Amino acid sequence: RAQPVESGGGSVQAGGSLRLSCTASRATYKDNCMGWFRQAPGKKREGVAAIYTGDGGTYYADSVKGRFTISQDNAKSTVYLQMDSLKPEDTDTYYCAADQSTTCTWWNYGPLYADLEVLDQGTLVTVSS
Repeated sequence: RAQPVESGGGSVQAGGSLRLSCTASRATYKDNCMGWFRQAPGKKREGVAAIYTGDGGTYYADSVKGRFTISQDNAKSTVYLQMDSLKPEDTDTYYCAADQSTTCTWWNYGPLYADLEVLDQGTLVTVSS
């Protein structure tokens, strides 16, 4: 089984951009909800953005709407998170994940309603002021 691969973290100044990508196995990617959450040590997970690869429907946290864009590449079984106008409060470790739903249940309704499959070890995004 192919291991998911996430890439794209790093350090930028406020106002800068980064792009994360997450490549999954075909079985994980196809007709599934994939996206990112972020989490600092000792804190709760915060859903950032997700996309249902079946029809491209998306979810964004209010804190990132208008600044982050999630997209998909079906040929590569890859989802992307373009992060623009980054702010220091976006500093966190970002994890790629999937929730095996057609409605991005974990992102839309929270952990009580869906399990989350974490697909990678996380990537650190640091935004300096």
